[in-house]
Amino acid sequence: MNLRRIRIGIDVGGTFTKAVAIDAKTGQIIGKSIVPTTHKAQKGVSEGIVVVLSRMIDESKIQLSEIELIAHSTTQAINALLEADVAKVGIIAMGVTPEKGDIIKRTSLQNTTFNSENDLKTEHVFLDTSHIISESEVNQAITDLRGRGAGVIVATEAFGVDDPSNEMFVMKNAIRHDVPATASHEISGIYGLEIRTLTAAINASVLPKTFEVANFVEEAIRDAGVTAPLMIMKGDGGVTSMDTFRTKPILTILSGPAASVAGALLYLKVTNGIFIEVGGTSTNICIIKNGKPEIRYVTIKDHPTCIRSMDVRILGVAGGSMVKLKDNRVWKVGPRSAHIAGMRYACFADPDVLKKGKIVMVQPKQSDKEPYAAIDCDGEQFAITNTCAANALGMIEKIDYSYANQTSAKIAMELLGRQIGVSGPETAMSIIQTASFEITKMVSKILKEFKMDKTKTQIIGGGGGASVLVPFVSKQLGIKYQKAEHADIISSIGVASSMIQEEIEHTMTNPTPEQISEMHKKIHAMMIDRGAVPESIVINSEYIAEKSLFRVSATGNVELDSTDNAKNIYTLEEALHRASEIMEVDRNLTELNFETDHYFVFVGHVSEKKLFSKKNRHHVLVLDRFGRQKLSVKNAKVFQGGKISILEELDDFLESRNNDIAPQIYLLNNLKLVDFSSLTSTAHILNAVQQELDASEKAAIIVETG
Repeated sequence: MNLRRIRIGIDVGGTFTKAVAIDAKTGQIIGKSIVPTTHKAQKGVSEGIVVVLSRMIDESKIQLSEIELIAHSTTQAINALLEADVAKVGIIAMGVTPEKGDIIKRTSLQNTTFNSENDLKTEHVFLDTSHIISESEVNQAITDLRGRGAGVIVATEAFGVDDPSNEMFVMKNAIRHDVPATASHEISGIYGLEIRTLTAAINASVLPKTFEVANFVEEAIRDAGVTAPLMIMKGDGGVTSMDTFRTKPILTILSGPAASVAGALLYLKVTNGIFIEVGGTSTNICIIKNGKPEIRYVTIKDHPTCIRSMDVRILGVAGGSMVKLKDNRVWKVGPRSAHIAGMRYACFADPDVLKKGKIVMVQPKQSDKEPYAAIDCDGEQFAITNTCAANALGMIEKIDYSYANQTSAKIAMELLGRQIGVSGPETAMSIIQTASFEITKMVSKILKEFKMDKTKTQIIGGGGGASVLVPFVSKQLGIKYQKAEHADIISSIGVASSMIQEEIEHTMTNPTPEQISEMHKKIHAMMIDRGAVPESIVINSEYIAEKSLFRVSATGNVELDSTDNAKNIYTLEEALHRASEIMEVDRNLTELNFETDHYFVFVGHVSEKKLFSKKNRHHVLVLDRFGRQKLSVKNAKVFQGGKISILEELDDFLESRNNDIAPQIYLLNNLKLVDFSSLTSTAHILNAVQQELDASEKAAIIVETG
């Protein structure tokens, strides 16, 4: 009997921990399980992970040997930062004495713009590198910082991204002292000493917490008898190894929302949309443009960073949000949720018990500044939530995850209505309107910010509480609504289906072919280190001239996938449809020009009317097999064919241009999309292209023609 290849995804949310098992060959869901998140357990959320995993394995009769990967998302890093459960950071800054004042100013992190609440506690030492720093100097600095209460170390040096030897020397000595440490060059390769140091300090501050959590989770999974690789979700939608979580927990910030978006894209193949995931405690809103989520540099509290993650807007209103009253009306909904308050939803209570209840005002947590309405029934208190209101109004279908006891929901609304002098249905509608207003406001802002056309955009609902608020929001805004398939476990599906993904950024002015090749080798080695099979690794690079920034990204898998029937692989027809949608070119004028095992290259033929003439341009668009846009050039030419003929045609074209400024040039082969736009001379371009062609069985050159 052939063993199945099973991937397991576990999403650790604020309210529930949800697991799903997926057949890697067919994409079918073969098991799922949900348990409350174990925030207060002795070993924290890891206890819930083991319970949900064991239960699903037993119920779905999964053999441990069939599991090829377990991946999970986590809120540990972001929660530690939000709740200030962080270590004091000792910063060892290095540089030459003449620049000492400037270096101290830029690395001490006392700038109130970056640290206005002073919630990132730091101590600082400067080491002069005009001579070779000694072990005793470094050890003295570490001892000094520990004496001032620092629990972690950050090593940072001006231009440390070009020569990280001093930062690595400090790291090595910190490890000898058993002190967790972060070097700024490890976090990012971009110039900007201040932001690199700040990002490294945020990362270091949560190391003790995340190290403990990683050990708990790994130990628990291994004790359950599972030997498959254990991965963790990152904020950019990819997964990485647990060792990365131990050393760079900052990469997992927003991994929960990223998991949901990954799941939605897998099942819905949305080109332009706004994904709204409504959980029990919070709502996450993410922008999908041209088939992929928007990515940006993350700001954590008021701290800007050089970490790129999905652009997720988080609101403290969700399915389990409780109600505040003021002046005999529904005043606010959230941010306190029933789960965090330790209360059951009124709509899941026994109607006979609820009938005898009375409205009371409660402050479940010391930090709650205003009280929330609840129903007291002989000592047990029930929360009045958005889910209760939506059920009372008949907005939830019977098959929905949020469907509750309709009678109980109506009783809860009548009780609250009597308190404020209005009917039960009016009270319920007031709760939904108040809660939805925050989401509607955010969606309107996103539409404006990203210049999204309402008629070409759809709202996708995900999460267990999707039906509670999202259909109402889309109706208010007049935007088409679609509920994600498997909405309640969409985040777990996203985790299970995600690929290993890494990205490196480096400040470079006009990188040479050798530097480009070096960066490709570096990310390839990183991917293998994270657990990717070499044959599965696909690399993309781009040069952002205005920032002198070279960015390389890669995706890969722990096994070579069978792509024939995987759910997230695009057929040619689906890819053509998406290409014409993105380019805004008629489907009949869009054609497939070139393809490899991993990429499609489409050309959209556009005829533009000028005053007295017509101008034809050829829009070139590259999509990967998952329908994600990798390159878009408004007017370009594609060279393909034999290696010698490609090179000759390119040489002839470059010579015929009579222009000293080289055009934007990209090379595409089976496993790489390389941006050569940093190369300025024809000789450099031809040399770089030839090197890549020599290593390729099949390739195409895309040249911007203006």
